[in-house]
Amino acid sequence: MEEADLIKLRSIADYQFGRGAGKLLFPKSGRVVRSKRTGRMRYVYFKEQLLTTLRPTTGTFTLTPQGFRRLLKGFKPPHLRVMVQADVASFIEDGCTVFAKHVMDADPEIRPRDEVAVSTEGSDRLLAVGRAVLSGPEMLAFERGVAVKIRRGAREKDEVQV
Repeated sequence: MEEADLIKLRSIADYQFGRGAGKLLFPKSGRVVRSKRTGRMRYVYFKEQLLTTLRPTTGTFTLTPQGFRRLLKGFKPPHLRVMVQADVASFIEDGCTVFAKHVMDADPEIRPRDEVAVSTEGSDRLLAVGRAVLSGPEMLAFERGVAVKIRRGAREKDEVQV
């Protein structure tokens, strides 16, 4: 990966996920795939596994389960996490939506539209990745409604390869 690309990717990750996220998420040996039409950075791979997609409209990342696993190694719970009841874990792992009534704990810094990791309470095992619909405090306060729209469950095997 080119040095200029690495600096830009790490800067965006630090802004979006917190200081130090860029170094956790993007190793020097990663590979960037650019858009054929615009030439902009689009995907980042490490060891042939997709880590992130750079959204062209917002300039922020959507993370795959592999990307979030790398990121969460450096941040203590509950940072970037939503913890759910153990009895719904298998549904979440399969890609089902997280409802507020199943949320046991959440990072109080989560804002709507943030990228979040979903795990079970008392465990840091990644179940799924998605986008928050509610803020962290709202997820705990509300008894109804969607808390997190899941993009990909961690059990899914259809990882994109290039």
